[in-house]
Amino acid sequence: MRLRIVPENTNIDFFRAARVTFGASIVAMIASIVLFFAMGLNFGIDFRGGTTIRTEAESPVDVAAYRQAIAPLQLGDVVITEVFDPSFGADKNVASVRIQAQEGVESITAGTIERVEEALKGVDPTITFPSVESVGPKVSGELIQSAVLAVLGALTAILFYIWLRFEWQFAVGAIAALVHDVTLTIGIFAALQIKFDLAIIAALLTIVGYSINDTVVVFDRARENLRKFKTMPLRDLLNLSANETLSRTVMTSGTTLLALLALLVLGGDVIRGFVFAIFWGVIVGTYSSIYVAKNIVLMLGVKRDWDKKDDPKAGTQFANIDA
Repeated sequence: MRLRIVPENTNIDFFRAARVTFGASIVAMIASIVLFFAMGLNFGIDFRGGTTIRTEAESPVDVAAYRQAIAPLQLGDVVITEVFDPSFGADKNVASVRIQAQEGVESITAGTIERVEEALKGVDPTITFPSVESVGPKVSGELIQSAVLAVLGALTAILFYIWLRFEWQFAVGAIAALVHDVTLTIGIFAALQIKFDLAIIAALLTIVGYSINDTVVVFDRARENLRKFKTMPLRDLLNLSANETLSRTVMTSGTTLLALLALLVLGGDVIRGFVFAIFWGVIVGTYSSIYVAKNIVLMLGVKRDWDKKDDPKAGTQFANIDA
């Protein structure tokens, strides 16, 4: 006897509260945009600029002790990571200490570096600073521009892919869902002032990939049902497609969220922002696949001219492409 989380013959009307769910999504997106401009994002060192110090010591690196020693200096955002490299010898215990740019200066001063070194020598007297590098505001601005282009490039590529594989209405629905997911993720980061760095950009791209995968599964079943049930109303057909893929959606999203929840609780501060972004993205991505993407397709309608048999030019010329 197999365990089924979702009954085999579900018949949920996902459009019953379409005005409420779709309206809530629009309100949430507007609120996210307002929060972004009103509160801004809590940019990390990657986007603010700062100084990276490479440390070497004879004793193994203790990241927690390093962080505790530097905390009283009140230097703002400080990121400490142990560096591993196959070329390092057994006596090479290397760490990277990144300190955000201080107010009114391009990089931290020599005096501040001396204070950091003195604090760390309290943890390990053998510690040295082989290199100190600074990242100014100009480079940080270029990183922000590159991050925005990366997200826009991913959305454009996905739009082209969905257009090739499905009708254009599906492409519009998929992109609307992705914009919804990215906007709400940025909005919650602005509201909670969680540190926003390059790792979060990676999380946004991961969210885009996860969400579009979930949406394509529903759309693929809808395409099959469009050929199978040629007279069924589009609303009923989209509902049927969502119900038929609901078990897969719940299992995939559920197991992913369980793993992310464990990382969120036990993973530590270093990856917490990244994991939270993906955790939130899986939730809104699953929601948007059902309540945003399908609603857009229903609003736009899909051409259903069944007078011709398997016309390759019906819809889009690439409609039968499988990937």
